[in-house]
Amino acid sequence: MSAEAEGIVFNLQPYSLHDGAGIRTVVFLKGCPLRCRWCSNPESQNFYPEVGVFPEKCIAGKGCDWCVDACPETALSLETGTVRLDRDLCTRCLRCAEECPAGALTVYGTPMSVGDVLNAVEGDAAFYRHGGGGMTLSGGEPLAQPEFALGLLQEARRRRIRTDMETCGCCKEEDLREAAPLLDHIFFDIKLMENEAHLRETGGSNRSILQNLRMLFREFPDLPKTIRTPVIPGVNDSPEQLASIRSFLEEASVVDGEGRPYTYELLPYHRFGVGKYRALGRSYPMER
Repeated sequence: MSAEAEGIVFNLQPYSLHDGAGIRTVVFLKGCPLRCRWCSNPESQNFYPEVGVFPEKCIAGKGCDWCVDACPETALSLETGTVRLDRDLCTRCLRCAEECPAGALTVYGTPMSVGDVLNAVEGDAAFYRHGGGGMTLSGGEPLAQPEFALGLLQEARRRRIRTDMETCGCCKEEDLREAAPLLDHIFFDIKLMENEAHLRETGGSNRSILQNLRMLFREFPDLPKTIRTPVIPGVNDSPEQLASIRSFLEEASVVDGEGRPYTYELLPYHRFGVGKYRALGRSYPMER
C-alpha cells in the first residue's frame, strides 16, 4: 500500500486511555455499513464529508453573514439571529464551514493520506514507548475503507507503532483476514444473536459478523481479542439475550477441541451523541 493512498478521517484523538493498552492515538475512519439505533457517532456513518450545524455558536446576531455569502446554492439562511441549513439544497462544497469564524459550521470528514495520518500519530510516539501504546483504528467501521485501513496498519508497522482496531465485524472476510496479522489487539462488537432483531436494530445482518469472529478464533488464535457488547435498554439487555451471546462465544472460541482465549466486556448505554444528530439535521433513532 502506498503512503500516498487517501481515505476520509473524521477525527484524530490523541492521548486516549480507553481504546487499547497505554496512551493511544485513535484514528476515526468515516463510513459504516450499519445504522445502529444507539450509535453515538452519527457523523461516522456516511462515507463523505458533511456539515454539522451548531446554532448556539452562530454570531449572525452580531452582523456576521459570511457563510450565507459563501454558499453558491443559497442553502443557508439567517433566521432569528442564527444560521439554518437546507440540506436538500446543500451540495457539500463545504465553503460555508471554511468561512465560518465562530465554529457554528463544522466539517465532519477530511481527506487524508496514509502518510499524513501516520505523521500525526508518530508525533505522539514518545508517549507510546512507556506503556505499550500506539495507534487504534476506529470508526465508523475501519474496514469499510479497506485499502486505506490496511495502508495505515502496514505503514504503522513499518514505523514500529503498535496497532489495535475496533470493528463492528461487518466487513469482507478477506479484508479482516489481511488486517489481522497487522494487529496487536482487536476489539470486536457482538450486539445481538437473533438475526431478525439485528436487522431491525442495526440495519444489517449479523451473519457475516458471526462468521468473521469464528474465522478470527480459527485462524488467528494468538491475536488478543476483546469482544464487546453495548448493553442497550429494550434492545439486548435481558439476561436471556446476554446469555445467548456468551453461549455463542464459548462455542465459537473452541477450535479443534481447544479453547481460544478472549476477553468479554459489557459497555454501558449513553446518549453522548444526541447533540451530533441535531447538528446533522437528524433525529435520534432511540427516541422514535
